[in-house]
Amino acid sequence: MLKTEKTCVVSDSTITKFGVRPPSTYSMKIQSLSQLKTLFSGTDGYKSRTFSSGKYNWRLVIYPNGNEKDNGTGFISMYVELDSKSLSSNVLAYLTFFIFNKKENKYFTIQDVEGKQFNALRLVHGFPQVLPLDTFNDPKNGYVYDGDQCEFGVDVMVPLTNWEVVSFTQKPTNKKFSWTLNKFSKLKEHCYVSSKFLIEGRNWVLKLYPKGDNSTCSTWLSLFLHLADSETKTMTTGEEIYTQCDMRILDPFGSHHVTLKLNQWHKNTSGWGWSEFVSLAKLEEAYLDKQGSLKVEIEFEVVSNITYSP
Repeated sequence: MLKTEKTCVVSDSTITKFGVRPPSTYSMKIQSLSQLKTLFSGTDGYKSRTFSSGKYNWRLVIYPNGNEKDNGTGFISMYVELDSKSLSSNVLAYLTFFIFNKKENKYFTIQDVEGKQFNALRLVHGFPQVLPLDTFNDPKNGYVYDGDQCEFGVDVMVPLTNWEVVSFTQKPTNKKFSWTLNKFSKLKEHCYVSSKFLIEGRNWVLKLYPKGDNSTCSTWLSLFLHLADSETKTMTTGEEIYTQCDMRILDPFGSHHVTLKLNQWHKNTSGWGWSEFVSLAKLEEAYLDKQGSLKVEIEFEVVSNITYSP
C-alpha cells in the first residue's frame, strides 16, 4: 500500500517530514559516530569537503553533540557554510537537511521554505535543533545503525543560476540584403559566398551554387542562408536562432520574382535553403539583366533573440 509522507509544520518557515527521497546535493556517511563525538565537542562541528551547487562552493557542517553556541544543546545541529572564495554578492539559498533512518528506510528532513541570504557577514546558515539527541542516539529508533553508523545530507538550491530570455523581433530594421553576381553564366566556382550582413545583432551570409550544391542538382541554382563563421564560434552548444524570411531571385525587367519562404531554427553548424531554388533554364531565360548579372535578395520578417545567464 502506498503511504504518504508525514509532514509537520514547525513554524511558518520550517517544515519537517519523513520521505523516501535522498539528498540530491550532498550526502555524508559516518562509519564511527562515537569517534566523531569524541573528536568534536559541543562547541565544534565536523565540516565536509567542499561541494558545488548553483556555481558556489559549500560545506556541510555537523555538530554530533549539538552546537552549544547556537542553543543546540541536546540536539543534532546541522548547517551549510558558503566558501567565501566563491562569494561575489548576496546569495539566496533554500536549504533542506537530511538524516537517514534505516529502520523506516526513509529520511527525516527539515526544510527552510523561505530561503537564507548568505553574504560576507553571514556565511553559515542552518538549524541548531534538528533532532533531539535522545531520539537520534537510541539505536531502536533507526538513526544509528549497524553498530555505530549514521548518514546525513543536504540539498542546497540556489534559484535562477541558469536562465534564458527568448524574444522574437518582427520586421527587424535593415531587414533586406541584396547581392549581385556579375556575368553569372561565366561563373566557374562551385560555391560563392556573399559579404556578411548584420540582422538583429547577428552576422549572416548567403551561399550560392551556380550549378547546384550536388551532382543530382546540376541543372539548378542552389541558395542557402548561413550564420557567418564569426557567429558560429561564439554560439553555445544547443543554441539556435529562428528566422522567417523571403529569399528571392529578382526579376530585372518586372516583378515576377522567384520567392521562397524560409522558416527555420539555425544551429551553429547548419545552413538552410534549397538545392533546387530555380532551374538554370528558367533563370537564363528571364532572370539575368542585359549585362548577364544575377541579383539575389533576402528579406527578414522575424528573427529570434536569446539572452543567456553568464
